[in-house]
Amino acid sequence: MSKIVLIGSPNSGKSLLFNRLTGLHHKVANFPGITVDVGTGKMRALPDTLLVDFPGTYSLQAISAEEGVAVEHFHRALQDPEVEQVLCLIDATRLEKSLYFTLQVIRDCERHGKPVTVLANLIDVLDSHGLSLDVAELGAALHTPVLPVSARTGKGVEEVVRHLQEVRAMVAQPPRAHLIDAPDVLLRGTAHQLARRYGPTGDVLVRTQTRLDSFFLHSVTGGFAFFAIMYLLFQSIFTWSAPAMDAVETGLAAMADLVVPLIGSHVARDFTSDALFGGIGAFLVFVPQIFVLTFVIGLLEDSGYMARAALICHKPLRVFGLTGKSFIPMLSGVACAIPGIYAARAIDSPRKRLLTYMAIPLMPCSARLPVYTLLIAAFIPSGTALGGLVGWQGLAMFSIYFFGMFCALLVTGLISRTSKDHYTDLPFVLELPPYRVPGLGPLLRNAWNRSKHFVTKAGKIIFTVTVVIWVLGYFPNYGTDLGSSWLGYLGRIVEPLFAPLGLDWRYAVAILTSFLAREVFVGTLGTIFGIEAADENMTPLVQQIQASDLAVGSGLALLVFFAIALQCVSTVAILSKESGSGALALKMFVGYLLLAYSAALAIYHLAGLFT
Repeated sequence: MSKIVLIGSPNSGKSLLFNRLTGLHHKVANFPGITVDVGTGKMRALPDTLLVDFPGTYSLQAISAEEGVAVEHFHRALQDPEVEQVLCLIDATRLEKSLYFTLQVIRDCERHGKPVTVLANLIDVLDSHGLSLDVAELGAALHTPVLPVSARTGKGVEEVVRHLQEVRAMVAQPPRAHLIDAPDVLLRGTAHQLARRYGPTGDVLVRTQTRLDSFFLHSVTGGFAFFAIMYLLFQSIFTWSAPAMDAVETGLAAMADLVVPLIGSHVARDFTSDALFGGIGAFLVFVPQIFVLTFVIGLLEDSGYMARAALICHKPLRVFGLTGKSFIPMLSGVACAIPGIYAARAIDSPRKRLLTYMAIPLMPCSARLPVYTLLIAAFIPSGTALGGLVGWQGLAMFSIYFFGMFCALLVTGLISRTSKDHYTDLPFVLELPPYRVPGLGPLLRNAWNRSKHFVTKAGKIIFTVTVVIWVLGYFPNYGTDLGSSWLGYLGRIVEPLFAPLGLDWRYAVAILTSFLAREVFVGTLGTIFGIEAADENMTPLVQQIQASDLAVGSGLALLVFFAIALQCVSTVAILSKESGSGALALKMFVGYLLLAYSAALAIYHLAGLFT
């Protein structure tokens, strides 16, 4: 199968164009480091052609690990006989920056005899401001076809496909070698001259961005805006998702009332009621919150604010040995630690990348979200303050999220000051992308796909664990006495480890199973309480926990434990792979586990003084 390579700099709209040409739905974001893997997909208009999308890079002289991925795969692709053409995407609103990279691509393609087509993206932004780009003259100067296109609106995409078909129909000829021996210094000067001669004139785009930056990056208003946006992010997890959560809970209860009475076998009926609806159903109730979290983070990314947040955070993060670029992997870790670890490739400094690896597992990932929601709903009242502007549960969620972030900063700050290593350091350099109106369609689709992936990925583990927990808790006495079941015997073996936190064997078992995946904690408790109260097992899990007389201090200790203890085994595996050190991953797992237990024990006794 023939291949076409798509390459470009970050924030140029490359992933969005890839989606239009292939029909796939890659994540589109407005910050370097979001796309870290090579994507492939068959082109809709050319089914026999595979489009290969590389991570964005500013230059073919790689600095960050992410750029290294792009440059390595690009040079490998130039030697691949199946690659018939290279598409180089440039940002028409920032021509000089894009042209330097484009000239490097043209030069390397000439050396390997690969034809190049330059796609000038964001042409719709120029049109909306009454600006123009002379693509014909620019193409003549580059000795390479230049096509205007808008990946967001689809303008020019059909012309791109038609051009690719025409090039394929022509007899293949090596490109004209006019840059084959040009050094990078010469290319940089040439890019400057071409941008001045053929690029859009006027500073309309710069003035618009500067006006907004004067507010969002101001030392006073920028800080208030940052905290307000972060608070709204976490408050929305409760307020926006509440109707959907209620609908899911009601739907599951109605489905259980219909399905369970139809099952004739007593054992099968108990399994369906206790394990499926009690265990897996308890987890599904919290999926709408994953959707809302992903959607809001996507809004911040696509609008261009995320890079500003990284800039705002650079000074305070620098105190803790991190960099502003650490903010994006850390915030990505709020969705899932694994993409956060991958996004750390964009950090130029090896030392700061290592410290970021240590911070990411302490970010409150979406797998922890069902646990937090369950415990907060069980122990924090649902009232409001300040005329309804502040909800106590939303404030608690905000607090536990920032507690995890505070612990991350505390750990990295201590390590950066006490450890001496061989890692080199590099200065902080960050591109601020233009402000853009996010496309709701891609954001909703990405939030849906992320939620679906979360369910399918976690669902397999939860189903397996739920079946095992149900079998152990149901036999040998068929659920008549959970304490004397196989699960009860196993639970009492590990109960002494968690008894100092005021937790009985049921919560001990749920904690142990959660190391497979954090969200399994909810499913395990749902199964256990389902067996224990088989006659009313569809009572919401929150009410069952409240009825179990679990002390407030124990609930707070659980929150603190889950906020600090290292995440699932998948995170440990990816951390070991990306850092290149299995010892580092193991040390972090054990160290955070001991820190989590100690902090939970302290909170339990501290809460006991006030309750």
